[in-house]
Amino acid sequence: MVESVQPKFARQELVKDAAYINGKWVKESDATFEVTDPASGEVIATLPDQDVSAVDEAIDAAYEAFGSFKKTTGRQRAVWLRKMYELMTEHAEDLGKLLSWENGKSLAEGVGEIKYAASFYEWYAEEAPRVNGTTINSAVPGNRVFTQRQPVGVCGIICPWNFPSAMITRKAGAALAAGCTVVLKPDSQTPLSALALAHVAEKAGVPPGVFNVVLSHTHTPEFGLRLCESPKVKKVSFTGSTAVGKILMKQSASTLKKLSFELGGNAPLIVFEDADLDKAVNEAIACKFRGLGQTCVCANRLYVQKSIIDKFTAMFSEKVNKFVIGHGLKEGVTHGCLINPDAIKKVEAHAKDAIDKGAKVVVKGGRLPELGPSFYSPTVLTNVPQDADVTKQETFGPLCAIVPFETAEEVVKWANDTNVGLAAYLFSKNVDTIYTVSEALETGMVSCNTGVFSECAVPFGGVKESGFGREGSLHGVEDYTVIKSTVIGGLPERL
Repeated sequence: MVESVQPKFARQELVKDAAYINGKWVKESDATFEVTDPASGEVIATLPDQDVSAVDEAIDAAYEAFGSFKKTTGRQRAVWLRKMYELMTEHAEDLGKLLSWENGKSLAEGVGEIKYAASFYEWYAEEAPRVNGTTINSAVPGNRVFTQRQPVGVCGIICPWNFPSAMITRKAGAALAAGCTVVLKPDSQTPLSALALAHVAEKAGVPPGVFNVVLSHTHTPEFGLRLCESPKVKKVSFTGSTAVGKILMKQSASTLKKLSFELGGNAPLIVFEDADLDKAVNEAIACKFRGLGQTCVCANRLYVQKSIIDKFTAMFSEKVNKFVIGHGLKEGVTHGCLINPDAIKKVEAHAKDAIDKGAKVVVKGGRLPELGPSFYSPTVLTNVPQDADVTKQETFGPLCAIVPFETAEEVVKWANDTNVGLAAYLFSKNVDTIYTVSEALETGMVSCNTGVFSECAVPFGGVKESGFGREGSLHGVEDYTVIKSTVIGGLPERL
């Protein structure tokens, strides 16, 4: 088994064992749940397993706080957001250790996520003073028309385990910039990062009730239901599976609240024969195996033109064989473990299906029981047929399926043959190919000649059953506002 690793924190106060409601740390609960290190299985924290009354308390606090917070200026909110960015940057190493400890990803990836997460607070600090309306010329001579963007209200935020910090800041940063208050429900597998961000908000001086974190393992579905059905909550933002997104959408119908969903993906990565092969391989590695494939935008299907598929596969596999897998907090480890043993089952099922249908094993990979039940060495398959399950379903793990294609028309058809559309990647030196193929792909985002495109300036979101709404960028605040139109009539003729 992998040896136990106990991280040392320069700021131990970042590690919390209580929920955060209305500016207070709340431990009272009839039950508790344990947070474990997915690499070693050791318990690293025991937290209150709150019941639904905690959600009601947090919603009431956020609703009360909204009455005053919405009246603050964008410039004042920018000060709080900027301070949160500075605190996250100052404590990036500690926050990265905490994230890696509860999530299993390598420390380098953990610290990288913290810096990425902090950038959203910086971005929205700059956007907060610029939440502006418009003036509109009326067809009626005596009328004047203008609009205002006003905060939507209390926002319920439900976040996943795979990016336990970045998914929070990307949502909460926009909400706070707009003047909204939030009730956050983190995944029970990775709640410590959320609580650390609550500590950051507290230290930054964010007013009580504006940023709330509720905790539960046993009652997670009830928490989601309460956020969706509460008339005091005006918006719900969720990142997770398409199946859960559909449930939340149904539950929100009773109050017709505003929604933004970032749901499942099945990203194609297309490599044309004229691509810079070294670059394509390096970028595909970074894209496919970030978080060991446990990301919504990682390449799930690698389509490589037949004329170069053998060379690409050889170069790709050589790099995979150099991975160092182990506890994410150990020095020299490039890739950690999966979130839990169950995550391996889908990887194995998709690999077996593809092999049974004729795929060739290039890197066998497989379980690493000597390290622990959540460790899996990446598998690389080539000549995967288009009818394999891995081309139709998101694997969310370290299986690389390389599919040969011949023409642009063929690969675009295959890439679009799915009910989701979050991200896609393509590699080519031909600007005609880049433009026409990217335009034809049915996804919310297309990344050309780079495998890692996410940054705070890029609008993030999908189409089809990958959801709706955009996070980050100049558009990110829009989903947390409503447009009010004001018409002044009966004015005298223009002088």
